[in-house]
Amino acid sequence: MDNKTILKQANAAVTEGDYETFLTYCSEDTKWNFVGDQELIGKAEVRKYMKTAYIEPPEFMVGHLIAEGDFVTAVGKISLKTEDGKWKEYSYCDIWKFKDGKMSELTAFVIE
Repeated sequence: MDNKTILKQANAAVTEGDYETFLTYCSEDTKWNFVGDQELIGKAEVRKYMKTAYIEPPEFMVGHLIAEGDFVTAVGKISLKTEDGKWKEYSYCDIWKFKDGKMSELTAFVIE
């Protein structure tokens, strides 16, 4: 399976609220850097983040999905439900690095 397809399947699991399946697409030592905000290292930290950030499964609107070598870049919008029950929309650019068929690093630029 190519990296673009892996990311599409992983994101489909997230939108269905199936975070454990999503995590099967990540390396054990996956590293997520939300530029200017926080860094997560390892599946346990990502799992904890997803439980708090994704009160309900997010909605993705991918505008561009670009694959080159070990990288896939996704540009679009994501809507997240806030603690007060309202949906909030963000623009994002996710740059995923793949290693051995797994998502090993994420550099995410997210703005309101």
